[in-house]
Amino acid sequence: MKTLAAEEEFPAGESTGENAGNNRDDQTAFAILSAIAFSHFLNDSIQSLLPALYPLFKDSFALSFTQVGLISLAFHLTSSFLQPLVGFYTDRNPKPYLLAIGLSVTLVGLLLLSLAGNYPLIILSAALVGTGSAVFHPEASRIAHLASGGRHGFAQSFFQLGGNAGSSLGPLVAVLVVTQPHIAWFSLVALLAILVLSRVGKWYHAKLALMSRGARSQTRVVRPALSRKRIIGAIGILLALIFSKYFYIASLGSYYTFYLIQKFGVSVQSAQIHLFVLMASIAAGTLIGGPVGDRFGRRIVIWISILGTAPFSLLLPHASLFWTGVLSVFIGVILSSAFSAILVYAQALIPGKVGMIAGLFFGFAFGMGGIGSALLGKLADSTSIDTVFHLCAFLPLIGLLTIFLPDVEQRSSRKTT
Repeated sequence: MKTLAAEEEFPAGESTGENAGNNRDDQTAFAILSAIAFSHFLNDSIQSLLPALYPLFKDSFALSFTQVGLISLAFHLTSSFLQPLVGFYTDRNPKPYLLAIGLSVTLVGLLLLSLAGNYPLIILSAALVGTGSAVFHPEASRIAHLASGGRHGFAQSFFQLGGNAGSSLGPLVAVLVVTQPHIAWFSLVALLAILVLSRVGKWYHAKLALMSRGARSQTRVVRPALSRKRIIGAIGILLALIFSKYFYIASLGSYYTFYLIQKFGVSVQSAQIHLFVLMASIAAGTLIGGPVGDRFGRRIVIWISILGTAPFSLLLPHASLFWTGVLSVFIGVILSSAFSAILVYAQALIPGKVGMIAGLFFGFAFGMGGIGSALLGKLADSTSIDTVFHLCAFLPLIGLLTIFLPDVEQRSSRKTT
């Protein structure tokens, strides 16, 4: 069986994160990593306004659940389709200030959302916010990789923690958004993110110049001793796991508040607080997954995270309000620990393509979230929110596919010549 070449040379300026770990005694650039995580926090806190404000838009514009799902679809599909393209392009043509430009597009979408007087403008606003996200995630993930000092799992988890913390804050802050024009205040958050990312862009520009000057020294990256067919199959399994994870998260993120309101009769404010607790548990799980994967292996983390969610998701539709809150915390912590492990595992399968892999997986995750929101909204209109949660409870069982993933971490290594 034909296998990929055992070794492939990458100039120092092209291997993105692999050489950065050799600088300054392989120390993690915590200032940059913290800045990019903070920017992720700001970016995702803005994005999380959309699902948190669905009840407001539903009442103000008399929308159906299907129309609510289409708002989410507009956001997720622009991000889904554009992210891999952005990552593929910037792998070959790094753009240090592209992150700040992306947040500027988000800013425009946010201001338009606060002024939108009809449903099509809401859809356009969501698409613009999604476009900003498409630019942000692959490039920010690349910078996290550059600043990792070789601790790729930790760096991706720390980066993801910022995003998940922002996602958890959005629903809580949305309680204060009484009317649509109040959304415009979040433009200040976008402006702060643009300022931070402009400073990060200066560091990235200097890093690229340093890597370019050292391009005469070559780094040899040893690819996994697997056939091309096996690598493609492993990527397919990882995407299936992303499907199960984000389709299920779509049911929680977009419809959890509606589920609590309809099943238990809680107020909108109480439902938002429950959503905040869920998002906070997702943030906690994200931070745990990366370092555990660095130490014990990412395949183990993937296995436990995806499949380990199943017992709790199967119990959730049958639980009382109290136990629904408890189970959602377990679901959030366990399920969210997988993404950074999946991403770093995929980057080990195809080394030297950090941006493309990040864009593919972030984009696919966003796409599944958007498609899931739209389809589940249609299902909710046809049946009920309760039916949605009963059916989605079985999605984590797709985690059984993890057994077919090769042990890449034992088969791959790196050397410098």
